[in-house]
Amino acid sequence: MIRIAIDCMGGDHGLPVTVPAAVAFCERQPGVRLLLVGRPDGIEAQLASAPADVRGRVSIVPASEVVEMDDPVEVALRRKKDSSMRVAATLVKEGQADACLSAGNTGAWMAITRYVLKMLDGIDRPALTASIPNGHGGATTVLDLGANVDCTAEHLLQFAIMGSALVSAVEQVERPRVGLLNVGEEVIKGNDVVKEAAEMLRASTLNFHGNVEGNEIFQDTVDVVVCDGFVGNVVLKATEGLARMISTMIRQEFRRTPLTMAAGVLATPVLNRFREQVDSRRYNGAALLGLRGVVVKSHGSADAYAFGWALQRAYDAVAGGLQERTALAVAQLTKRAEETRQ
Repeated sequence: MIRIAIDCMGGDHGLPVTVPAAVAFCERQPGVRLLLVGRPDGIEAQLASAPADVRGRVSIVPASEVVEMDDPVEVALRRKKDSSMRVAATLVKEGQADACLSAGNTGAWMAITRYVLKMLDGIDRPALTASIPNGHGGATTVLDLGANVDCTAEHLLQFAIMGSALVSAVEQVERPRVGLLNVGEEVIKGNDVVKEAAEMLRASTLNFHGNVEGNEIFQDTVDVVVCDGFVGNVVLKATEGLARMISTMIRQEFRRTPLTMAAGVLATPVLNRFREQVDSRRYNGAALLGLRGVVVKSHGSADAYAFGWALQRAYDAVAGGLQERTALAVAQLTKRAEETRQ
């Protein structure tokens, strides 16, 4: 049984989303046990109609406090020590859960999990990563997406290691292709940090493809794209905004005249497949890599369908041995660096 601790109180919607999503996930995935963290009365009310089999694989873990979406990090970390976030992370630390998940305040979740779980040996900073759909029916893993605005070349190398380990664990790709996001593919392109990072990546044991440009994220050129958190967050938000705009424009055009409305009816199967492929809810669940435990962050606005996908990502990361793969990759890189210095 893979055990996942869920902060049931976090996000824009809280219990009406997190608990039904947990129940539905339990029904789909027999090999999971869920620890629902939060206020017991509210969780019990949401579990009232859950099947007996699901109830047997769900436990309620009390937490008396809730980190609000607008709480400062200091308040969440120092004052709310019995928050559902803190308790969920502690369950992983104590070995009672294999992963933890929250849709709550991103800054607070990152601070709490880093404080409680600590960093893996050989990793300086955690990185936020998510999958972005590409034009070949798959997805490209991009990191960092906002955890680290300013990065050194060493940090980018560590992000590449963690991203490669994630794709190996979740997608079962043995040697993921790694690309470094740049303003051009040529070796001479980029700022000093990116150039230095490229040199370090070429010298590593990773399957480094080279520099990639922004459009290649959507072309299946590589499996992992590495960048600093400032650039990654802009890429993510621009991608989500573009997908929504395209969907809206298509809908408007098909509603423009009776003729286009009729054409829209005929095109419904195609439009439904397109909508499914670009539906950001299917890619919900950003892994916070580099910690001593599997940590996943869901969008705060996620509905039950989207939250279910975040649960799936946490499950897959544990099942694929993400922590073990990351630790091994860091150890191999450290050994290679020491051999190079000798």
